[in-house]
Amino acid sequence: MDDNPRRFPEALPVLRAAALDAGFAMSCDERTGNLLTVLAAARPGGRVLELGTGAGEGTAWLLDGMDAASRLVSIELDPAVQAIPRAKFDGDPRVTFATADGGKWLEAYDGPPFDLVFADTWPGKFTHLERALQLVVRGGTYLVDDLLPQANWPEGHGDAVERLLAQLDERTDFHTVRLTWSTGLLLAVRSA
Repeated sequence: MDDNPRRFPEALPVLRAAALDAGFAMSCDERTGNLLTVLAAARPGGRVLELGTGAGEGTAWLLDGMDAASRLVSIELDPAVQAIPRAKFDGDPRVTFATADGGKWLEAYDGPPFDLVFADTWPGKFTHLERALQLVVRGGTYLVDDLLPQANWPEGHGDAVERLLAQLDERTDFHTVRLTWSTGLLLAVRSA
């Protein structure tokens, strides 16, 4: 069975070209993106949090699955990189961008919880994990990617991944599944 996506967000070619021009090489894998579309589509009127906007490819996949009543909050530290999706999705009322340190944003956030949290950066994954998990509604989904070894991992990063996996496996308030697929995913659903 071929697991490559069959449909792609319309905005993807523009975002990819702009990311290439900006020298940004850490965009969302297509298979992970396709999963994001499906997860967003499973929550009509849902609230979605993306930690790590990057050049907006994950954002495009999420928006592709979201209906008109759904809302996405996307956080990115680098304003130059986040300018790419801000320009592309300007005027889409479903998305709100925040240029901020993800950890500080998580600490300060006092709004409603989210149906889907996609942690695609350090905050919410390797730091501020507990806070990110607190923001997932019961029955909601938490997704992290980039858990399989990659050539650009810094020294000791494998240990950080193992600690993260162990922390998530030990939780009794989430059901988790590890997926040795795409860039390596962990999908968790809040059960309590």
